Amino acid sequence: MAPWRIAPRSDDPDFSRALVFERRPAGRWLALDYALDRYAAPVRPLLRFARADGSHEDALLPGPVLGRASWLGPVPPGTEEIRLAAPADGFRIEAARLLSRTALLALCARRRPDRLPIALYQWLRRDARRLRNTLRIAAGIRPLAHYPLWKAERARPFEPAFDRIPPDLPRLGLILEAVPGEGEAVRRTLATLLAQAHRDWRLVLHWQGPAPAGLPGDPRISADVLPAGVAIGYLRPGDALAPDALSHLAAAFAGPAPADLAYADSEAETPDGLRPQLKPGWSPDLALTTLYPGRPFLVASDVVARSGWAPGQGARALLLAATLARPKRVRRIPRILCRIAPEAPDPGGHADDLTRALRQASSPAAMVRTGDILDLDWPLPDPPPLVSVIIPTRDRPDLLRMAVRGVLHDTAYASLELVIVDNGSTDPTVAALYAEWASDPRVRRLDRPGPFNFSRLVNDGAAASRGEVLVLLNNDVEVLHPDWLAALVRQALRPEVGAVGAKLLFGNGRIQHAGVVVGLGGRAGHILRNRPSDTPGHLGRLTVAHEVSGVTAACLAVARHKFEAVGGLDAEAFPVDFNDIDFCLRLGARGWKSVWTPRAVLAHHESVSRGPSIGPARDRFEAEGDRFAARWRAVIRDDPYYHPAFSVTTFGEELE
Repeated sequence: MAPWRIAPRSDDPDFSRALVFERRPAGRWLALDYALDRYAAPVRPLLRFARADGSHEDALLPGPVLGRASWLGPVPPGTEEIRLAAPADGFRIEAARLLSRTALLALCARRRPDRLPIALYQWLRRDARRLRNTLRIAAGIRPLAHYPLWKAERARPFEPAFDRIPPDLPRLGLILEAVPGEGEAVRRTLATLLAQAHRDWRLVLHWQGPAPAGLPGDPRISADVLPAGVAIGYLRPGDALAPDALSHLAAAFAGPAPADLAYADSEAETPDGLRPQLKPGWSPDLALTTLYPGRPFLVASDVVARSGWAPGQGARALLLAATLARPKRVRRIPRILCRIAPEAPDPGGHADDLTRALRQASSPAAMVRTGDILDLDWPLPDPPPLVSVIIPTRDRPDLLRMAVRGVLHDTAYASLELVIVDNGSTDPTVAALYAEWASDPRVRRLDRPGPFNFSRLVNDGAAASRGEVLVLLNNDVEVLHPDWLAALVRQALRPEVGAVGAKLLFGNGRIQHAGVVVGLGGRAGHILRNRPSDTPGHLGRLTVAHEVSGVTAACLAVARHKFEAVGGLDAEAFPVDFNDIDFCLRLGARGWKSVWTPRAVLAHHESVSRGPSIGPARDRFEAEGDRFAARWRAVIRDDPYYHPAFSVTTFGEELE
């Protein structure tokens, strides 16, 4: 018998296969190598470690974005069966190994020797939980600085029998603009274009000056104004396309529902070495302010025609115009298809093009610039709408006084009310505070004693409030800047936006909340938690407002009619935890996206009033987490705003 085999299963359509080993895997570590058809969406596989009593633990694996991926993790005690959720076709497991902890320490020593002393110390102290995390990170996860090593381990050559190129791919049109002195860079780009597996393309080559001699000739290359093709995109001199780049991009514009816009991942040489540009799913706010689709991207010819873009305006103007044309079908291709040529930042040109594009599209947004960072400023009506700030609380007068003072006295917003939902306070100092605030017409109090149910407290507060916009605010949040509320309301009033979240900092000034990734930690978690407050994030995401899958209810703004349309927070399934992310996802299912903005900055003394989740509180947390995972399994496996190559084990945009 082989050391392992794949066995079919029939009782669960999602977990249709089991990984069977010759010996019991429980208590050991599992190392998996697996591959996926290059033209299939690299959704994360899911492992389920099932026990005899019916309980289970799930592990979310990285998506095989380079054609192959690897995962390393512990098999929980009591595991009787390892089940697999992965594509039925075009997926294969190439190797499965069970490792002892000794073998794992040796692997750690080879890959991350700096972590070995930490692991040995935790082993000697019998600190199993910390040792498990240290070994997972050391042996299975690489920082972005190790991208070349990560790429070398996972890149897989094209296999004609396994990688199925879609048939009947359409013609693509490309534009390459060059100036004198770029002849050699143009030759390098043309060489990769001529080597493409997809050969139905047309290139317009524009020289600003005389063209150098000796360029390769090809009837598909011309000096026309605009290339023929169902979609149009730009290249720069020095860009190097992967051999299958155009076949991937053309596939996005084939079939009965062709894309309006498509873009793919890339890599670039930086002063720190070769780095990937792993792009999120379609995020139009982020696209306008950071131009993250970069190269390669293509826009359908009919979208180009109605976007207002004209030949000669350049690639940046094309991307901005196409984004503001509100393309309905946008395809993100999470494959590294191009090594892009170095390009000097041009924030001034970007600012001019963005201002012009917003004006031409009659967008209500205005461009704002802070140094080299561009963001969008959305209008606030005059007079501004009434905002109801809802604070659930119990005792902790020190925290409550801080939060209320911040709302009433440190906030620059003309029209607000404060609804305090008291969950059975017994501290006499709280009663004294209520007496003090009774004379302020902006303050209302609801008494809601009983077991703590955050969702129900919020829903009751919302029902008793009068504002057009609701702001959920924890009693352990401290206002740092007076403009926080206006920044949230400007976003919440946009027709396409549901929940809006703030940038929250720990008391030490480090990041507590910069948006939520669904799937992080197996369920949902705060990205880049505990990083320095000025951390820009991958592709500069944390410097500007952008789309996310969810935001925390510690500080969350939403228009009342949207809150009511989805029934508020789910007080039955999620009384304490995961209610905010479930709420954001239900808003998203109705077409309202969640947005995080760095222009609203507050401090969050996280869960100080509730305390840590231990004992029964931990059991409740796990039960709510299991319900969340069951309800949102599809999103957990493929958060559209978090790249499938990133690890969901750590909080920090690292490769797995």
